[in-house]
Amino acid sequence: MRLNREGFLKSFSMSLMLLNEELRQIEECYGIDLGIEKDVITKDDTHHLNQFDIGVRAEAREMAVHYETFYCLEKSIRTLISDILDPDTDGESEWWNEELIPADIIERVESRQRKEREEGVTARSSEPIDYTTFGELSQIIKKNWVNFGGVLNDLKAVERVLARLNTLRGPIAHCSLLAEDEIVRLDLTVRDWLRLLG
Repeated sequence: MRLNREGFLKSFSMSLMLLNEELRQIEECYGIDLGIEKDVITKDDTHHLNQFDIGVRAEAREMAVHYETFYCLEKSIRTLISDILDPDTDGESEWWNEELIPADIIERVESRQRKEREEGVTARSSEPIDYTTFGELSQIIKKNWVNFGGVLNDLKAVERVLARLNTLRGPIAHCSLLAEDEIVRLDLTVRDWLRLLG
């Protein structure tokens, strides 16, 4: 069967899209960079990534793995705190009070929640702990060390590791590249944190 020119172009375009997606999956699966232009064919035209400098997009992809590390780390620390301070959780944050949470953290969280409401944006969560910063999580653990002592190894080590992680978080959260040494330091510090859980 002979394809007309329009049919041939559609077929060719579809083949390129499929090939691009398969190559992207190979890169992801094996952790390699085949030099495939990631934004040639986008699944969602609302991203408009191709409007930005290719070097900036490459930096963003490079930093994405570090952002993912911190996202997982911060979420897991919040879950750890919630599970320990309210082991019989029923979806209500009755443990979120000045007996367990420093008063200044409660005030800052309430301020963040109020600001969100006043801006008219969708609430990020119904749980106050989801409005805490990384540094504030360390303060909550310190205040409640009697509850965490059986799960985490040493308070001073926890404070040091979390302080280091908080410092390393800055460039990631504020869209700057991490230096090679800091990437190594991040990896080692995350390992230190995981070791403290044991």
